[in-house]
Amino acid sequence: MLSLSPWIRFPVYALLVWSASTMTLLSPADADEPASNSCSTTPKPEAQTAPPAVKAPSPLDDERFAFKTFTDPALGRLPYRLRLPSNFDSKKGPYPLLIFLHGAGERGTDNRAQLVHGKPLMEQAADRYGCLVVAPQCPPEKLWAGHHWSDENLSLTAQPSGPMRLLMKLIDQMETDYPIDSDRVYIMGLSMGGFGTWDAIQRYPERFAAAAPICGGGDPALVERIKNTPIWAFHGEIDSVVPVSRSRRMVDGLKKLGGKIRYSEYPGVYHGSWNNAFAEPELLDWMTGQKRASDQ
Repeated sequence: MLSLSPWIRFPVYALLVWSASTMTLLSPADADEPASNSCSTTPKPEAQTAPPAVKAPSPLDDERFAFKTFTDPALGRLPYRLRLPSNFDSKKGPYPLLIFLHGAGERGTDNRAQLVHGKPLMEQAADRYGCLVVAPQCPPEKLWAGHHWSDENLSLTAQPSGPMRLLMKLIDQMETDYPIDSDRVYIMGLSMGGFGTWDAIQRYPERFAAAAPICGGGDPALVERIKNTPIWAFHGEIDSVVPVSRSRRMVDGLKKLGGKIRYSEYPGVYHGSWNNAFAEPELLDWMTGQKRASDQ
């Protein structure tokens, strides 16, 4: 067997050690890749990210319905939206005023939810009929009327609710700030707002030229107060939330007195009779054609 001298064995050993250590630095992936110039690197493409989705504006944020808040030191705050006619001119007028009262589901503090129902009708009232439209928002857990819609006894309470008092002060302020025709102030509302509409005209019959309560109810014992107020009431025949009898009692009482009452009852319709009412082609023609009478 050939024997190597120590001087020859050392370089061979060193070479083997150097080769082994170098090989351990290579990963399996590196071993499979072709050799390349270590001074040049190929940049990796940047990850592509999708642009953020553009959120469609909500109809409830329509800036044509200005965000407003009425404040009374004693009663608190009442948020409301104000829609002016497209051709509004503060130096002209006077303009009719329409108050729109929402239902229980739209109560809150966001000053938006009250436009969930009836917004197209409000727009039409403003742009086609020249109304200033005020849509207030009732605070959570509060009521437009002085009683709950589920109460059996709907007798008019001695005092109006807090939101109703704020509403009446807001109407006063509107007549001060804008050229409002005081003989053409109208009010309408649905469900809880329907009760509020009956409540408002029975408490303040001298303030309103006409009213359109939808699936609401009032005090049948006090219909004489509103016998000279033009009213168009609406209700669904099979309403399970607010029984149709609530409207029928008011209508029957007014008819016996020869009141200015018009009534539309929709067969097979549940609580959402406001959709039928808003679709009545004569509703705004009828309403804006009314003027406050001297005997109201």
